[in-house]
Amino acid sequence: MRKAWLSLNGEWEFGFDDGDVGEQERWYEADGSASFPRKINVPFAFQSKLSGIEDPSFHDVVWYRRTFHIPDDWKGKTILLHFGAVDYLAKVWVNGQLAAVHEGGHTPFHADITRFLVEGSNTLVVRAEDFSRDVTLPRGKQYWLEKSASIFYTRTTGIWQSVWLEPLSAVHLRKTVVTPDIDRNEIRIRTFVEGLKAADDIKLQVTVTYGNEVVAEDQYSIRSVEQLRTIGLGDFTDHGLGRLWSPEHPNLYDLELRLVCGGEVVDEVASYFGMRKVSIEDGKLCLNNRPYYQRLVLDQGYFPEGILTAPSDDALRRDVELTKEMGFNGVRKHQKTEDPRFLYWCDRLGLLVWSEAANAYDYSEEYVRRFTKEWQEIIERDYNHPCIVTWVPLNESWGIPNVRMDSRQQQHGLAMYHLTKSLDDTRPVVYNDGWEHMTTDLVTIHDYESRQEVLEKRYKSVQSAVEAMPANRSIFVGGASYQGQPILVSEFGGIAFKKSEWEGWGYSGADSEEDFLIRLKAVVDPMLTSPVVQGYCYTQLTDVEQEINGLLTYDRRPKAPLAKIRGIMTGTLTEPLSPEPDMRTESPQADPEMAR
Repeated sequence: MRKAWLSLNGEWEFGFDDGDVGEQERWYEADGSASFPRKINVPFAFQSKLSGIEDPSFHDVVWYRRTFHIPDDWKGKTILLHFGAVDYLAKVWVNGQLAAVHEGGHTPFHADITRFLVEGSNTLVVRAEDFSRDVTLPRGKQYWLEKSASIFYTRTTGIWQSVWLEPLSAVHLRKTVVTPDIDRNEIRIRTFVEGLKAADDIKLQVTVTYGNEVVAEDQYSIRSVEQLRTIGLGDFTDHGLGRLWSPEHPNLYDLELRLVCGGEVVDEVASYFGMRKVSIEDGKLCLNNRPYYQRLVLDQGYFPEGILTAPSDDALRRDVELTKEMGFNGVRKHQKTEDPRFLYWCDRLGLLVWSEAANAYDYSEEYVRRFTKEWQEIIERDYNHPCIVTWVPLNESWGIPNVRMDSRQQQHGLAMYHLTKSLDDTRPVVYNDGWEHMTTDLVTIHDYESRQEVLEKRYKSVQSAVEAMPANRSIFVGGASYQGQPILVSEFGGIAFKKSEWEGWGYSGADSEEDFLIRLKAVVDPMLTSPVVQGYCYTQLTDVEQEINGLLTYDRRPKAPLAKIRGIMTGTLTEPLSPEPDMRTESPQADPEMAR
């Protein structure tokens, strides 16, 4: 984070381009002759209420325009224009000049716009194109039909994360990658410097603090665009264990980086990192070298008035707080790359995150190209967050629906696994969350069985767990088999209980608060008592539109007392629940074609 920046969020001019004539008619021209008849509140998509438009119908090409002024004290600086995310294909013009083109609906991009700027008022125009009906597009839970249904929700088109300007010196830090090593009590810092010339005398000053204590300082010469440095953090009481990051103790170190050119500080960045380690030791999933049971909740990251965009930073923080209050130590962020502020609060407050891509629904070569590029950008953006403990490129064979038989789709899954490991060898990678695994660090199973006795029998041994076929899907495909990996039930539950105005759908149903808690305990207890399950992910945190199987309503109201939910999720509930549930004789297992 740098001190100087200028937000461009707020009111923009806006227009639909259903005939896709805007480029031909040069709507990007700086003279403002094109008519953008609407106003929109950026960064909210036009489908959302908070945008000021709230139109859920298909409009795949949209345009934005606004003016801005560069502050006087930014003169002589390199000016970067940043977009947090634009869904899906974005073109950006500054004063009529094309400044950036970016493909990918969930990842950030920026452009150096210095050469396009003029004195006084500058005009910024954005064209965003979505592909609402294309099922090979990496889209996550955005439905390709006009009205949301079942597990699919309202689409997001265009700008849906923040837009801002940033002034930099010609020589500046482009990226910094920090890797903690708790076993050696050190960090590895990889820096990437923009504008470096061979004759430059460039040094980087590094200061690491914990609380008010400086624990490490270093200064070294920068001789290449990319440079690696290892910095020890010194000796601590209790061998440093008191300063490790975990959900119970989210300890963070502050990191200050100063780029010095000819004795003058030309760039200054403040950041942080957490000393934590995720590993698999003798088949046990460990955090900081100790076995750690992961109690996750599925978090879709949707909001009633903002869709994919939270109404405020406080709303993101409150989701983290509510998750922890219900006894979870982590979330599986489902089919969405979340706003970095959510990850910030997970780092600060202590919540594990499984980072999952927004998948396509079907396979094509164009999908492979799009998805591979976007997944690499996701890893690059979020690598430094200590909260992220698992990468999940694929979910339930989305994008690879015929992976059981199609060798191309099998190889794509393997390619995504190995690509992820090539970019980050410090975190586990899941091949295909839910079922139909090949090479994978974790064996993850999705199981919406509601009968307690069936779940207890299914997860009493490794053999019965990996031979089960929830949703009629095999746990392994392509000749792969169980190789001793940790087993986690990464989706289960999904109990529908209506406590809002939404009419809804779920995997099994409760008709009262007491019935809801009884059914909840019936599916959670087998996870906690299983001798082989090392973690779970309950479906889900909140209701989303017509899907009413959340622990909270869509507007974040608990469906039962948080203390009781916490007791069930952690296995510490002492208060008896009555009456006994009416246990059904048949499983309400979801249709595999409509599973998550």
